[in-house]
Amino acid sequence: MALACPCGSEETYRTCCRPYLTGEREAPDASALMRSRYTAYVREDEPYLLRTWHPSTRPDSLSLGGQTWFGLHVEEFTVDPQDPDRATVRFLAMWHTNAGIPGSMRERSRFVRERGRWLYVDGDVS
Repeated sequence: MALACPCGSEETYRTCCRPYLTGEREAPDASALMRSRYTAYVREDEPYLLRTWHPSTRPDSLSLGGQTWFGLHVEEFTVDPQDPDRATVRFLAMWHTNAGIPGSMRERSRFVRERGRWLYVDGDVS
């Protein structure tokens, strides 16, 4: 039985986010990149997260672990009508800590397409 993709797309991991995480394909839009980045957090795939982060805002490393991500809801995906190489994705992600304490975050993330690749720039967490 094929595993469902963690991003909540209702597709299998193999056909949804895996090709992006393995580098077989680039995410076709900012929404797909955001979903694949969520999947990378679920899988603790630091190299993918850093590779898809814009160099102007990318940290040197990430502190992954300490929580289990278990839900993603994409609330809005918008391409800038003045500049189709800029987009935003608003989402809600849920987790629980290793001690079982639930948590969530809502973010409005900004993305940019450079040389045909979508990259995460930054986001406003609320």
